Formats: sequence, structure tokens, C-alpha cells
Amino acid sequence: MAKKIPIRMCVGCRTMKEKRELVRVVRAEDGSARLDLTGKMNGRGAYICPDEQCLKRAVKSRALERALETSVSSEVMAELSDRIAALSSKGEGDA
Repeated sequence: MAKKIPIRMCVGCRTMKEKRELVRVVRAEDGSARLDLTGKMNGRGAYICPDEQCLKRAVKSRALERALETSVSSEVMAELSDRIAALSSKGEGDA
């Protein structure tokens, strides 16, 4: 019997993808938003594709903030942008 693969929705493009393909942002217990590199932090999570266009769309529509039910600081947004840029360039090198 095959193991079930968790599927999550990107808040930017709203497409369903495997959880491990997405970047997770979590609202911690203190109410702050943080980047979750392990995917295991406690708190309310939102997922976004490692694509700059999805991030731009999520920022413009405030989808990330709505999903987390809190404001996302500029530091977290910069860290998320850097992480997505690194993942995008890594993916292009594999092709």
C-alpha cells in the first residue's frame, strides 16, 4: 500500500502541490510570522510555491497575511524572497 503524499495549496497561485515542493510560513504562538524551513514548527501555516511570481501575487493580494491571520514583517518577507530566489536558481541549474 502506497504512502499518502500530503498536498497543500499555494496562497499565491492557489494550485495544489505536494507539501515538500512548497515553502512554509508559520504564525508562531507569539503572533509573529516566521519562515519554517523544517515544515514542523507549531502554529498556523501557509504555503507558497518557490516562484517569485507566486510571492508577488501573494503580497499584492495580501493572501499570506490573510492565511496566517497576522501581519508579516518586512524582514520575514525579505527572508522568504531570498529563500525563493535561492530555490528558483537551484531548480534552473538542475534542468
